[in-house]
Amino acid sequence: MPQIVEFPERPYVGVRRTITMTTFGLVADRIGEIIGWLAERGQAPAGAPFLRYETIDMANDRLVVQAGVPVAEPMAAEGDLFADTLPAGRYAATTHHGHPDGLFEVITQLLKWGEEQGLTFDRTDKDGTEHWGCRLELFMTDPRAEPDMNNWDTDLQFRLA
Repeated sequence: MPQIVEFPERPYVGVRRTITMTTFGLVADRIGEIIGWLAERGQAPAGAPFLRYETIDMANDRLVVQAGVPVAEPMAAEGDLFADTLPAGRYAATTHHGHPDGLFEVITQLLKWGEEQGLTFDRTDKDGTEHWGCRLELFMTDPRAEPDMNNWDTDLQFRLA
Protein backbone atom coordinates (compact mmCIF):
# COMPACT_ATOMS: atom_id res chain seq x y z
CA MET A 1 0.00 0.00 0.00
CA PRO A 2 1.48 3.38 -0.95
CA GLN A 3 2.23 5.92 1.74
CA ILE A 4 3.49 9.47 2.04
CA VAL A 5 7.03 9.75 3.39
CA GLU A 6 9.06 12.86 4.24
CA PHE A 7 12.70 12.78 3.13
CA PRO A 8 15.56 15.23 3.81
CA GLU A 9 17.94 16.30 1.05
CA ARG A 10 20.10 13.33 0.01
CA PRO A 11 23.47 13.94 -1.70
CA TYR A 12 24.56 11.55 -4.43
CA VAL A 13 26.97 10.99 -7.29
CA GLY A 14 25.39 10.18 -10.62
CA VAL A 15 25.52 10.04 -14.39
CA ARG A 16 22.85 11.17 -16.89
CA ARG A 17 21.89 9.63 -20.22
CA THR A 18 19.22 10.08 -22.85
CA ILE A 19 17.92 6.59 -23.56
CA THR A 20 15.07 4.58 -25.03
CA MET A 21 13.06 1.79 -23.41
CA THR A 22 15.44 -0.73 -24.97
CA THR A 23 18.71 1.03 -24.04
CA PHE A 24 18.27 1.29 -20.24
CA GLY A 25 21.58 -0.50 -19.80
CA LEU A 26 23.42 2.61 -21.01
CA VAL A 27 22.55 4.26 -17.71
CA ALA A 28 21.59 1.43 -15.31
CA ASP A 29 24.79 -0.51 -15.97
CA ARG A 30 26.80 2.50 -14.74
CA ILE A 31 25.69 1.97 -11.12
CA GLY A 32 28.42 -0.60 -10.46
CA GLU A 33 30.99 1.76 -11.97
CA ILE A 34 29.85 4.60 -9.67
CA ILE A 35 30.05 2.32 -6.62
CA GLY A 36 33.59 1.32 -7.68
CA TRP A 37 34.54 4.97 -8.21
CA LEU A 38 33.33 5.75 -4.68
CA ALA A 39 35.25 2.77 -3.24
CA GLU A 40 38.47 4.00 -4.89
CA ARG A 41 37.99 7.19 -2.89
CA GLY A 42 37.27 5.42 0.39
CA GLN A 43 33.54 6.13 0.24
CA ALA A 44 30.73 3.62 0.71
CA PRO A 45 27.21 4.12 -0.63
CA ALA A 46 24.98 5.85 1.93
CA GLY A 47 21.85 4.12 0.66
CA ALA A 48 20.36 2.18 -2.20
CA PRO A 49 21.44 3.00 -5.76
CA PHE A 50 18.68 4.39 -7.93
CA LEU A 51 17.42 5.58 -11.27
CA ARG A 52 16.05 9.13 -11.34
CA TYR A 53 13.73 9.94 -14.21
CA GLU A 54 13.99 13.55 -15.39
CA THR A 55 11.88 13.41 -18.54
CA ILE A 56 9.66 10.76 -20.08
CA ASP A 57 8.40 11.03 -23.65
CA MET A 58 6.81 7.65 -24.37
CA ALA A 59 5.38 8.70 -27.75
CA ASN A 60 8.92 9.26 -29.05
CA ASP A 61 10.56 6.57 -26.87
CA ARG A 62 12.91 9.12 -25.30
CA LEU A 63 13.81 9.32 -21.62
CA VAL A 64 16.39 11.32 -19.72
CA VAL A 65 17.46 9.20 -16.77
CA GLN A 66 20.15 9.39 -14.12
CA ALA A 67 21.84 6.50 -12.34
CA GLY A 68 22.82 7.60 -8.86
CA VAL A 69 24.42 6.37 -5.67
CA PRO A 70 23.77 8.20 -2.37
CA VAL A 71 26.78 9.47 -0.42
CA ALA A 72 27.07 10.53 3.22
CA GLU A 73 28.34 14.03 2.40
CA PRO A 74 28.42 16.05 -0.84
CA MET A 75 31.57 15.41 -2.81
CA ALA A 76 33.18 16.51 -6.07
CA ALA A 77 32.80 14.28 -9.10
CA GLU A 78 34.82 13.99 -12.29
CA GLY A 79 34.51 12.94 -15.91
CA ASP A 80 30.88 12.42 -16.86
CA LEU A 81 29.95 11.82 -13.22
CA PHE A 82 28.33 14.67 -11.32
CA ALA A 83 27.40 15.47 -7.73
CA ASP A 84 23.86 16.52 -6.91
CA THR A 85 21.24 16.32 -4.17
CA LEU A 86 17.83 14.71 -4.21
CA PRO A 87 15.36 17.37 -3.04
CA ALA A 88 13.83 17.23 0.40
CA GLY A 89 10.08 16.93 0.62
CA ARG A 90 7.08 14.68 0.72
CA TYR A 91 7.13 11.63 -1.53
CA ALA A 92 4.49 9.06 -2.47
CA ALA A 93 6.26 5.78 -1.89
CA THR A 94 5.66 2.07 -2.37
CA THR A 95 7.69 -1.12 -2.78
CA HIS A 96 7.62 -3.66 -5.60
CA HIS A 97 8.73 -7.22 -4.82
CA GLY A 98 9.52 -9.22 -7.92
CA HIS A 99 10.99 -8.99 -11.39
CA PRO A 100 11.59 -5.42 -12.65
CA ASP A 101 9.24 -6.20 -15.56
CA GLY A 102 6.41 -5.80 -13.03
CA LEU A 103 7.35 -2.19 -12.23
CA PHE A 104 5.11 -0.68 -14.91
CA GLU A 105 2.00 -2.01 -13.19
CA VAL A 106 3.16 -0.83 -9.75
CA ILE A 107 3.98 2.63 -11.15
CA THR A 108 0.50 2.81 -12.70
CA GLN A 109 -1.04 1.84 -9.35
CA LEU A 110 1.03 4.45 -7.47
CA LEU A 111 0.00 7.22 -9.87
CA LYS A 112 -3.66 6.15 -9.65
CA TRP A 113 -3.48 6.03 -5.84
CA GLY A 114 -2.03 9.54 -5.79
CA GLU A 115 -4.85 10.79 -8.01
CA GLU A 116 -7.46 9.13 -5.79
CA GLN A 117 -5.86 10.77 -2.73
CA GLY A 118 -5.98 14.19 -4.40
CA LEU A 119 -2.19 14.44 -4.46
CA THR A 120 -0.23 16.48 -6.97
CA PHE A 121 3.09 15.08 -8.10
CA ASP A 122 6.14 17.27 -8.70
CA ARG A 123 5.63 16.92 -12.45
CA THR A 124 4.81 19.15 -15.38
CA ASP A 125 3.72 18.05 -18.84
CA LYS A 126 4.80 19.90 -21.96
CA ASP A 127 4.34 18.80 -25.57
CA GLY A 128 3.69 15.20 -24.52
CA THR A 129 6.76 14.98 -22.30
CA GLU A 130 6.59 14.47 -18.53
CA HIS A 131 9.15 16.55 -16.60
CA TRP A 132 9.67 15.18 -13.08
CA GLY A 133 11.12 17.07 -10.12
CA CYS A 134 12.15 13.79 -8.51
CA ARG A 135 10.91 10.34 -9.57
CA LEU A 136 13.00 7.48 -8.23
CA GLU A 137 13.37 3.73 -8.51
CA LEU A 138 15.67 2.55 -5.70
CA PHE A 139 17.28 -0.88 -5.95
CA MET A 140 16.98 -2.37 -2.47
CA THR A 141 18.36 -5.80 -3.44
CA ASP A 142 22.03 -6.35 -4.24
CA PRO A 143 22.05 -8.54 -7.36
CA ARG A 144 25.35 -10.08 -6.22
CA ALA A 145 23.61 -11.41 -3.09
CA GLU A 146 20.32 -12.29 -4.83
CA PRO A 147 20.73 -13.06 -8.54
CA ASP A 148 17.08 -14.16 -8.98
CA MET A 149 15.32 -11.03 -10.24
CA ASN A 150 11.98 -12.47 -9.07
CA ASN A 151 13.18 -11.91 -5.49
CA TRP A 152 14.27 -8.29 -5.91
CA ASP A 153 12.75 -5.35 -4.01
CA THR A 154 12.47 -1.96 -5.70
CA ASP A 155 11.24 1.13 -3.85
CA LEU A 156 9.41 3.79 -5.80
CA GLN A 157 9.54 7.38 -4.49
CA PHE A 158 7.74 10.12 -6.43
CA ARG A 159 8.06 13.63 -5.00
CA LEU A 160 4.86 15.55 -4.35
CA ALA A 161 4.41 19.18 -5.40
